[in-house]
Amino acid sequence: MGQLRIALAQTNPVVGDFAANTAKLIEWSRRAASQGAHLAVFTEMFLTGYPVEDLVLRASFVEASIAALESAATELAEAGLGSLPVVVGYVDRAGLAPRVGQPKGAPLDAVALLHEGRVVTRSAKHHLPNYGVFDEYRYFVRGDRLPIFRLHGVDVAIAVCEDLWQQGGPVSVVGQAGAGLLVVPNASPYEREKDDVRLELCAERAREAGCALVYCNAVGGQDELVFDGDSIVVSATGDLVARAGQFQEELLVVDLDLPEGTAEPGQTPFDAGDGSMITVDRFVLTSEPVPAYTPDPPAIAPRMDDIGEVYAALVLGVRDYVAKNGFESVILGLSGGIDSALTATIASDAIGPSRVNVILMPSRYSSDHSITDAEELVRRQGVTSQIVPVGDIVEAFEKEISISGLAAENLQARVRGMLLMSLSNQHGHLVLTTGNKSELATGYSTLYGDSAGGYAPIKDVLKTMVWELSRWRNSNSYDWFMLDAAEPIPANSITKEPSAELRPDQRDTDSLPPYEILDRLLDDYVEKDMGSAELIAAGHDPALVARVIRLVDIAEYKRRQYPPGPKITPKNFGRDRRLPITNRWRETL
Repeated sequence: MGQLRIALAQTNPVVGDFAANTAKLIEWSRRAASQGAHLAVFTEMFLTGYPVEDLVLRASFVEASIAALESAATELAEAGLGSLPVVVGYVDRAGLAPRVGQPKGAPLDAVALLHEGRVVTRSAKHHLPNYGVFDEYRYFVRGDRLPIFRLHGVDVAIAVCEDLWQQGGPVSVVGQAGAGLLVVPNASPYEREKDDVRLELCAERAREAGCALVYCNAVGGQDELVFDGDSIVVSATGDLVARAGQFQEELLVVDLDLPEGTAEPGQTPFDAGDGSMITVDRFVLTSEPVPAYTPDPPAIAPRMDDIGEVYAALVLGVRDYVAKNGFESVILGLSGGIDSALTATIASDAIGPSRVNVILMPSRYSSDHSITDAEELVRRQGVTSQIVPVGDIVEAFEKEISISGLAAENLQARVRGMLLMSLSNQHGHLVLTTGNKSELATGYSTLYGDSAGGYAPIKDVLKTMVWELSRWRNSNSYDWFMLDAAEPIPANSITKEPSAELRPDQRDTDSLPPYEILDRLLDDYVEKDMGSAELIAAGHDPALVARVIRLVDIAEYKRRQYPPGPKITPKNFGRDRRLPITNRWRETL
């Protein structure tokens, strides 16, 4: 048996920032070398960030990616790190002739091995995901090579992310060709309970390939996506060996006992089991085994509970959206209700309460507790607050135009939205929109009013989970949160009946069914794509099914204009669920 010390660089790159990402590659490679690593593994498309979307269709972007790769190899050597082999993701091109239906420039979701100042080998993702948030047939052509390099006597294979999630392809070929270790750079977005699915997947693929498996995943927020890290190492029998933490950068170093390779170098085609052929490219990097050493105990980070995991994802999503887009501060309307209270708390945990600005905007319909609950949150958290009554502003509008009913209610929301956007414009704050997924689904929001803003932290959170998250945060925290406050959300904001307070004695239940009933139906209709007959068969009331389907369907135009926000469910509004606005299809009972 041979020994290898592998360093998994669970890192947070920035899309398009080649200089910063390369600098991070050097820094983390130095850390890996200082801990005696024999191989450093970075994440999928690390040098470019992920996902880059239509940037990949620009020749200039792909050329910059390739140049960054070459530069990184040189810089590693100049930094005295050339002897450390580094696996890193980037974007390359296949060099195919243009044709209809092929992405412009034939880009590749590529991975390379850097060693001694040069790019030793290049490969690319074979399986291209085209479901959920992924559009990779739009962006990439698939790779057809599998590098297997001998490192200190151990044969190491490289595959990329989706190549684990699909049957056949590189994993099948590794099983045929044989290797002691399979390393897999990933950029796998967070969804609830995905960590259990990943572990089972890695274990299954390790057994299929017949070798240990290293799964190195990205961490950080990128627009609507949040990457949770959770990098994993499993043995050839699928047993968990080591695991990184969630939602934070980490260098996970693990010692492995691995079989020595015996196959001869060369190129051999294999049937990939999916109707394609993959060529295995074997070569020797270093043949001499490392001298025997005493391995360090492996680290297995504890798992977060389900609700805490969701909350951490929202905090990281907000933190990175603010930081990566250059905002110094955020602003939001604080009503005293639970949605704005939770949004303010997430923001305080993400960037610190000193950078969070809240505006209290009471109207003639605001209850006394709306102000007192909002002021209590300000006291507990230490955010910057300002009171701007909207009654006189609303009346000024009403003097000029004659409106009543719903239009008059919406005017109040639009005045508040205008004030927030004006203060954002004046001071450079990012406006946080406070609506939840239940409201967004049913259209229970005002276009250009409470739906105005730049980022929506809880847009993928159903109302019932808003309460769960609030109760969780009042009893829990993580050491990387920036808000140090016991029970940061006033209890009355959690327990009181929800109301938009746009007319006398208004309650959400005047317009919507109780959220406990509504959210179960929304989960089945929106996230599980059940039709009306399936919903009724699942036990939902037929009249309610008809009513809610209509509410959801006619609100598509509102959702299309809603700000982005972190995805936490398998089907969020935005990247996941895409329906035509102009649409006469109606579910029938």
